[in-house]
Amino acid sequence: MSIKLGLHTGPQEIAMAELKRLWKEGDEGGLHWISVWDHFYANPIEESKEPCFEGVAAMAALAALTKNVRVGCLVFCTLFRSPGLLAKAAVTIDHLSDGRAELGMGAGWFQEEFEDFGYAFPPIGERLDQLEEGLQVVRSLLRDGETNFEGKFYKLSNAVCTPKPVQKNLRIWVGGRGPKRTPRLAATYADGFNVPYLAPEAFKEHNQVVTANCEKSGRDPGEIERTINVGFYMGADEQAAERNKKGMDRFDPLRRTGMLSGTTAEVIDRIGEYEKAGAQGLNVAIRPPVDWDAYHAYLEEVVPRFHT
Repeated sequence: MSIKLGLHTGPQEIAMAELKRLWKEGDEGGLHWISVWDHFYANPIEESKEPCFEGVAAMAALAALTKNVRVGCLVFCTLFRSPGLLAKAAVTIDHLSDGRAELGMGAGWFQEEFEDFGYAFPPIGERLDQLEEGLQVVRSLLRDGETNFEGKFYKLSNAVCTPKPVQKNLRIWVGGRGPKRTPRLAATYADGFNVPYLAPEAFKEHNQVVTANCEKSGRDPGEIERTINVGFYMGADEQAAERNKKGMDRFDPLRRTGMLSGTTAEVIDRIGEYEKAGAQGLNVAIRPPVDWDAYHAYLEEVVPRFHT
């Protein structure tokens, strides 16, 4: 099967009307996946007063406004909400979407938003410990009749999550670029693994670590879908392609290797490189201001090359 293409929309520095337009046109344009991300501030942070919508509500709106695409968030910060609350939200969104929801979870990294909104920002090891407990709790709430759990961070007694999701197994994703523990958590608890803004060869290396962890634990590596998020700086023509490349200058050189730029032909070739590296899905992350001509060219000229 060819790689499945999607859209990753940051609900930041953008009007809700434009977000809704992106979602609707992508849904009607043949995309496989549309997601949001979970932040209180726009990132990279330049001005905290820039608008940024909340992730659960944004994902619910996405689910209600679309009919065809898989809908998700890459990724919800586990420390922002109790796993019980997150599981209930995921089930609700799955019913809103008639069974199209997928749930991504991560440990969080954006220190400013933690501190400004009154959340503790523990060291990365502790955040990953909390993510691991959260993954276990959410997985049980979504799939088991009753959840009993006692850990360092969470304690649940006879918790029942009803109704269950519309789909038999609402898939859980682990996302992040951590080189060791993140792939292990994905191999242990997740149905999908997503990494952002890496070149094909770097993505392949992360992918191989997940596979090695699966083999070590006796799990079939084929049970975990592998996807990549990439920046979107394509142009509808050569002149626009050159202009849009300048938008990548705000990012460090390493991150720029994980972005699509150039003409539609160049983007098609680059997506093929990700597919050869083992990516089963690729989501373009669109940041405002939206180049609508480029977006339409992507839907009309790039997506059909892979979705047959």
